[in-house]
Amino acid sequence: MKVSHEVPRCLLTASPEFNDYDYALPHLFDQDEEYLQYFMDAKADGRYIIMDNSLHELGEAYDHERLRYWVSVIEPDEFIVPDVWMKCAETAAQAKYWKQFKYPKKTKLTAVIQGENKNQAYLCANLLANLGYEKLCVSYGATWYNDFFPHTNADMGKALGRVRFVQGLLNLKQLKDIKFHLLGCSIPQEFGWYDNNPRIESIDTSNPIMAGLEDVLYDERGLNVKPKANMNDYFNIDFDKFNYLSVLHNTNKFREINNIKKVNIWQS
Repeated sequence: MKVSHEVPRCLLTASPEFNDYDYALPHLFDQDEEYLQYFMDAKADGRYIIMDNSLHELGEAYDHERLRYWVSVIEPDEFIVPDVWMKCAETAAQAKYWKQFKYPKKTKLTAVIQGENKNQAYLCANLLANLGYEKLCVSYGATWYNDFFPHTNADMGKALGRVRFVQGLLNLKQLKDIKFHLLGCSIPQEFGWYDNNPRIESIDTSNPIMAGLEDVLYDERGLNVKPKANMNDYFNIDFDKFNYLSVLHNTNKFREINNIKKVNIWQS
C-alpha cells in the first residue's frame, strides 16, 4: 500500500517526509495559489499524483469543465472520475460519460464504487469493471457499512463493514484483475486488516494529521474513534497553532500499526 495524508497548507512542503505520493483536491487549485504551486512543483519533480474529484469536500463532484482543465494542466498519474454519493446507477453513468474525453498519455482513469446498499455497491463494482476501469476506489463512509457489520462502536463498525465489503470484492472472480484504492478511514488501524494485499495499491486518509492537529496521539493500537476535525476546518491553520511532533508521531505510528513501509517517492 502506498500512503498519502492530506495536509493543511502550512504542511504541504513537509508532506513528502511522510507521504509516498501526492493526493490532489482540484477545487483548491482555483482557490489557493500556494496549493496549486505545490502540485506544479510535484509534477516537475516527477512525484506520483492522484487527483480526486472533490466530492467528499464539496458534497458533489467539482465543476466538470474545471476538472477537465486541471487534468490537462496537472497531468496526474491517476484521475478519480466524478461519482455520486451512495448512488449506483448515477455513478456508473458518470463513469461511462468520462470515458469519452481525451486525457494526458500518463493519466489513468479510476472510478469510485457507490451504492445504496451492499448489493448495489457490488453491482456498481461490476458495472465499472465492465466499462474498462482497471482500478476502483472504495469510500470509508457508506452508511450501510454499519448494517453490514453491526458494532456498538459506530466507527469500528464502519471500518469492519468496509473490510468485509472489500474482502468480498477481492474474492469475486470477475474482478480478479482489478486493483483498489481506499478512500479515507474511520479508524487508522483498519488498513492492517488487509494483510498487505497487493491488489490494494493505494490509500489516502487525513486521519493521523487531523488527530495530530488536535494533539491526539495514536497508541500501539491506533484509535477507536474518528477525529472530529476535518480539512475544511484546518486547511488555513498556522504552523505555530499546533504541535508538529504530534503529527509526525501519528504518521509514523500509522505505518507501524498497519505494517506499511516508509517509501519517500512513488514513481510510475
